[in-house]
Amino acid sequence: MRKILFTIGAVAAPRAALACPVCFGNSDSPLAIATNMGIIAMLIVVAGMIGAFATFFIYLNRRARRVAEQEGTI
Repeated sequence: MRKILFTIGAVAAPRAALACPVCFGNSDSPLAIATNMGIIAMLIVVAGMIGAFATFFIYLNRRARRVAEQEGTI
């Protein structure tokens, strides 16, 4: 039932279904600029977290090799 209602709504108002109000407006408006800055901020946070995870696993790998060399297993 939800799919049918959504389809009817999308067909009845195709312009509203295709894009958000930011996409319809002026691309130099403060709302569009703020949206872009929000996206950039989220990308920076995600890249920082991925970098932190990668750094942590590299640290663990180096530490494990150092311990293994001290024990003489490698």
